Amino acid sequence: MSFPSSSSPRSYPPEVYDGEGEASAWIRPSDTPPDLTYASGGTCEYLVTGERSRGNLGVYRWTFGEGETGPDPHFHRTMSEHFYVLRGTVRLYDGRAWVSAGVGDYLYVPEGGIHGFKGSDHAQMLLSFTPGGPREDYFEALASGRSMTEEERAEFMLRHDNHWV
Repeated sequence: MSFPSSSSPRSYPPEVYDGEGEASAWIRPSDTPPDLTYASGGTCEYLVTGERSRGNLGVYRWTFGEGETGPDPHFHRTMSEHFYVLRGTVRLYDGRAWVSAGVGDYLYVPEGGIHGFKGSDHAQMLLSFTPGGPREDYFEALASGRSMTEEERAEFMLRHDNHWV
């Protein structure tokens, strides 16, 4: 069997592991309680953090509460973001319009891509970032409900690579 050749073959990134293999995989059981619960009733589960993945990615299971919540259009300069709908309907902003996404729909947002998301009725999605930055601090600060001055909020958003449009 022959495979089609490409005029510009792609290669894998440089190796980061030079051992002979190791038992380093881990499982997060499905019955693990959420890491965060928001005032809206929504939850966030840390499936893999940027720290745990050595900065490679962060993956979170996001469950919305009853009422609609989610960020307005924004972009990130340092990371791409990925959305995969697991349950219900999530409204995703793709930089041009709000689109209703259902189970199995996926949205990829490269660095600089304008996006947003809104959900309700306990819809659920996987949310991931590459590379994996310290998003947990961002999620935890928002879940705490602590009040911020306009200046504090602007600094907080910039520190977490959120640029509003």
